[in-house]
Amino acid sequence: MADHKANSKATRHFLTLLDCSPTELNQIIARAIEMKQQQREIQRQEPFKNYVLGMVFEKASTRTRVSFEAGMAQLGGHAIFLSPRDTQLGRGEPIEDSARVLSSMVDIIMIRTFGHEIIERFAQYSSVPVINALTDSYHPCQLLADVQTFVEHRGSIQGKTVAWIGDGNNMCQSYINAARQFDFELRIATPKGFEPNSQLVSENKNRVSVLRNPADAAKNADLLVTDVWASMGQEDEQTQRLQHFQGYQINNELMSHANSDALFMHCLPAHRGEEVSAELMDAPDAVVWNEAENRLHAQKALMEFLLTE
Repeated sequence: MADHKANSKATRHFLTLLDCSPTELNQIIARAIEMKQQQREIQRQEPFKNYVLGMVFEKASTRTRVSFEAGMAQLGGHAIFLSPRDTQLGRGEPIEDSARVLSSMVDIIMIRTFGHEIIERFAQYSSVPVINALTDSYHPCQLLADVQTFVEHRGSIQGKTVAWIGDGNNMCQSYINAARQFDFELRIATPKGFEPNSQLVSENKNRVSVLRNPADAAKNADLLVTDVWASMGQEDEQTQRLQHFQGYQINNELMSHANSDALFMHCLPAHRGEEVSAELMDAPDAVVWNEAENRLHAQKALMEFLLTE
């Protein structure tokens, strides 16, 4: 155990945005923009030839799997996709044991799972960097892509106003951490009973406010963001949630309360006609597709950062 502890102190993980300093986060985003340009110009660099990324999925995903797998291939390495059927985690092996074994065979691990404590325990016993590719509490990789997208289209997000409209879910909670790390104001409009973690809000009350009225949150905002009203695992609540979230759709009317150059973002998949209108999703100047692509570039920059630390 002594060796493991010595290793773990030297190993950097990315479980929430708070695992990096604001300076480091901005460096990762600047590097992501640079790597995106290199990819466009087909400047293929393979700094991690023969490196292996272990991808542990307890929740399904399109964007997360493709972006990490393609990203590692573009860096010259390999990725191993492990579904719940492919690991002993799904059959009750202790998380600590899985972490010790997997991290002895691969160079970096990403995990998409349920409880945040699962990934915290895994990282504690992993000898290689662990990336949170989504838990029930946080989705920090998406925030790297979102902030990258804002920077590309509007410049620094520092000092700007962001409106989160909808469920106080893992994305919303990552936006709270982002407000702290990137220094912007966050207004959250959510129905009663669907607020984000109250302690997290309280710890960031100088930058974060929780409102009921979406128009109040959107007023003079620079960015409006939402997510599906029923996340994975909440499908049985879909009908009930539709009733609670009536009036919380982001559409042209709500965008009219924001600044004239305000952006709209969504981590996808989107339900047109529910949390977002079709007109907004399919607008010619929609940035959601840049935002989705930026998962690839932001995660490449993140992996490079963790592997070269």
